[in-house]
Amino acid sequence: MNKNIFLITICLISTLLSCNVESVSNELTATSKKANDKNKDVISVEGDDISNKDSNEHCKTVNLIAGQNHLAGVVTIDIEGDNLIITYQTNSDWTIDATHLHVTNCEDDNFPLTKSNNPKIGAFEYSSTHEDGVTEVTYIFDMNEINVGDELCFAAHAEVSGLSEETAWAEGEDFGGKSWAMFVKVDLTDCDEDDGDGEGPVY
Repeated sequence: MNKNIFLITICLISTLLSCNVESVSNELTATSKKANDKNKDVISVEGDDISNKDSNEHCKTVNLIAGQNHLAGVVTIDIEGDNLIITYQTNSDWTIDATHLHVTNCEDDNFPLTKSNNPKIGAFEYSSTHEDGVTEVTYIFDMNEINVGDELCFAAHAEVSGLSEETAWAEGEDFGGKSWAMFVKVDLTDCDEDDGDGEGPVY
């Protein structure tokens, strides 16, 4: 009799553990998708799950500056259909450990800031940590779900490793505080996918 109770207990514990693992797995899949390339992360935020375009032409490209003095890579902005795509990409000297991103319209000036006008990175709306060796991280947004008009403002922060471990920012305008943090303005009317003459993207 004791053997039967023991076996039933073991079966119940195994079933409960397998349920928990599956549930955690599903949550991770919903927020972040590993791209085919092991060095890329694709994060879909209310957008279609698509990979970043393999083109050198982008709506806007800005430098990713690490530790104020190092060019660690670029941050690019694209529009594909209803998707806004923001991609961090490092050069061969650097990898990405974590990303923090805040997207807003430029009129409302909705960045989370301290009283001294420094950004509260921990309060940025989107963030993710990344495995060792990741050199490209893509955030995909559904344009119908984010509150922007013809002008978009975003702050793209990263923790990067390379020559040293550094904080990195997409190069743009400073917030006016004592830190060197920056945000970027993008005129989305420059991102039209076709100018009407059939010749494709205009950037």
